[in-house]
Amino acid sequence: MIKLVASDLDGTLLQGSAQKPTPRAIELIHQLTQKGIYFVAASGRQYDNQRRMFEEIKDEISYIAENGALCIHKGKIISRATIQDDLAAKIITELKRQKHFEIMLSKEDACFLENNDPVFVNHIVNIMQNTVKIVEDLSKVEGPILKIAICSMEDGPHIVDKYLKYLQDMFGSEIKTVTSGNTWIDFLAPGSNKGTALESLINLLGVKPEECMVFGDQYNDVEMLQLAGTSYAMSNAAPGISYYSTYVTKSVEEVLEDLLSEIEE
Repeated sequence: MIKLVASDLDGTLLQGSAQKPTPRAIELIHQLTQKGIYFVAASGRQYDNQRRMFEEIKDEISYIAENGALCIHKGKIISRATIQDDLAAKIITELKRQKHFEIMLSKEDACFLENNDPVFVNHIVNIMQNTVKIVEDLSKVEGPILKIAICSMEDGPHIVDKYLKYLQDMFGSEIKTVTSGNTWIDFLAPGSNKGTALESLINLLGVKPEECMVFGDQYNDVEMLQLAGTSYAMSNAAPGISYYSTYVTKSVEEVLEDLLSEIEE
């Protein structure tokens, strides 16, 4: 029996350029929680952003934020992971050499940007609606840092894939570097990912991995997909993601409807 559902957001529960779940998705999740099934929003997004996104049911669900660096249940931090200051400084120095990307640093209270590209800043502040602090120099931001992310809004997947390999070769022995959507590359705090965060949560809740259902579409979802007894890769997922899942679906909402129907039978 499924006791917990965890879903990635962008590209999974949120399709296209959507910045919040559909009313149908909100209602389905509400119905699940009313039947005693835990729901976990698991994203590279910040915690504040996710709370706003699920405004109608924000206190009914749990959160994995910053790709697993932060896990929060009923307002309490269950797990937290940070990037060492010296490693963060080394990564930021390298990223600042690149002209194709904008950098975002995530801390618990906000994400930090430089005001270099008005389009990028507008996207983070007004479209994604993150809690943001604009600074002159990201290398001067003091830790602890939960996540470092870069975005290529103009050049897209081609430059992301090319630069990802370069970064993995450079920093692979020190930190995990993964794609998060088609335009983002994320540096995950060592030892953290969505899977480790979810494992901490289910241990707290007394839920077994085989009682979990998980949805994802990118390589930052792999550990979470592998942990769950029932897992779904999206039909438009990154190449190879379906290898780590038990099923493929084009709609999280349709699967949730089926799950609710099974419960009610």
